[in-house]
Amino acid sequence: MTEKAVAFVDHAAGRWLARMEEDAERRAATVAQLRRLIAFAGAGLLVVPAVFSLVFRPALAMPIGAALVLALFLAAAALLIAFSHSARAPSVASSSDESDVVLASQVPGLLIFLNENGIVERVSGRDRESFPGYLRDCAGQIFAEHIYVSDRIALMQAFDLLRQGEDSASAELRVEIGSKSRNTAQFMHLRAEMTAVRNAAGRLRRIVAQLSDVTEIEELRCEAVRKTAEAESANDAKSRFLAAVSHELRTPLNAVLGFSDILAGEYFGRLENDRQREYVALIRQSGAHLLSVVNTMLDMSKLEAGRYELMMEAFPIAESIESCEAMLGLQAKEKGVTLTTRIQRGIGEVTADQRAIRQVLINLAGNAIKFTDAGGVVSMDAAREGAMLKLTVSDTGIGIAADKIEFLGQPFMQVQNEYTRRYEGTGLGLSLVKGLVALHGGTFVIASKPGEGTVVTIMLPADGSGVSGGGEGADAGRMVEFPPRIRQLGDLAEVMKKDVEDGPAKAKIA
Repeated sequence: MTEKAVAFVDHAAGRWLARMEEDAERRAATVAQLRRLIAFAGAGLLVVPAVFSLVFRPALAMPIGAALVLALFLAAAALLIAFSHSARAPSVASSSDESDVVLASQVPGLLIFLNENGIVERVSGRDRESFPGYLRDCAGQIFAEHIYVSDRIALMQAFDLLRQGEDSASAELRVEIGSKSRNTAQFMHLRAEMTAVRNAAGRLRRIVAQLSDVTEIEELRCEAVRKTAEAESANDAKSRFLAAVSHELRTPLNAVLGFSDILAGEYFGRLENDRQREYVALIRQSGAHLLSVVNTMLDMSKLEAGRYELMMEAFPIAESIESCEAMLGLQAKEKGVTLTTRIQRGIGEVTADQRAIRQVLINLAGNAIKFTDAGGVVSMDAAREGAMLKLTVSDTGIGIAADKIEFLGQPFMQVQNEYTRRYEGTGLGLSLVKGLVALHGGTFVIASKPGEGTVVTIMLPADGSGVSGGGEGADAGRMVEFPPRIRQLGDLAEVMKKDVEDGPAKAKIA
């Protein structure tokens, strides 16, 4: 309720309780006077017949005296009750005096006064004219009969709460407007805020309901729900489209790769010149790159749909890092970049999806190599910090501006500047990395400065506890934030200087 409505209800309740106390005192005084009158009448029934017997015969004096006393008693009692009602009338009339009427008329919305049985006693309110006519003139009628049938249960539940002792209750209601044309809504949506008025004994005597028109708010809510459903449907359609396109592209791409391998191997005859061999190599390279993009799109669509299955198993993390180093070593050497690995001694086995972890490392290290110029260094580090596995991929490449980091990881999004425009890519790799880390229940943090390099730190539960239930495909149905948000580290310099702290590390250079 609004402040005006609350003030009015408090004021009305105070006046009503004061009237109840005055009425109780007046009734007590009337009862005391009636008791005295009865006592006098009882004495008169003995005295008056005795006096009359001195004049009349006893058989005649007794009924005459009793009748006279009873007549006087009844007349006196009637006068006493009449005077009591006439004294009470001004108090009753004060319940609807001018001050209460003016205050009620200033309350926003429609103010309805109900008795304990739900019958309307009075209707007021500042916005009374904006409500349907049958609701403005419903005094003396049952309020529930004007509410849409399916909403009457909510109204009865609110009434029941007030009868059980609650001071206030609310309900979302609808009333029919009356006009059912195509351009006019059928219902007016109302919010009813109801306050209980009780007597000194705590019994419910009156309900004050403030009705507010929330039709526009309800329409906005329905529109928001509809837009959300449309966005979810469009996102699902996009994911299905990506999955379908990925599947359809893989078959011809495999054929392209296979035939290009046959041509490059010169199984059906030698190529005539070096230019033909160069073109075949370019076809093979482009096909492999496109197949990698297609596979990444397929994995990303699975992540978005929450259907990426993790194959949890225990494996030596050192072997996975070394295999990634072997796969990327040639790429780093061709570009003149030094690729190193630092693995904590005795790191042992971890429980995770080995294929996913390898893909995370390849994507991160591949990005680092791509954005690091000749003479730079890229490092893949692994260490245990308590129950967590810490994977760090750092480079001395071009770096990223702080205001651009938040855009990283969005599908098909690349940070464009004078440095990155010359590098190819789709912007899917980092999105996939973050999705896979989130599926493992890990965290992904990136820190970078232009011209100084980038550090990506991943923390994963080493025992696989981040995946609910563990085991094969345990988290296949769990939805993750996609793409997850990237958190920035504090000082990049401190991160770059921090080596593995849990023990000596071994370093290898490709």
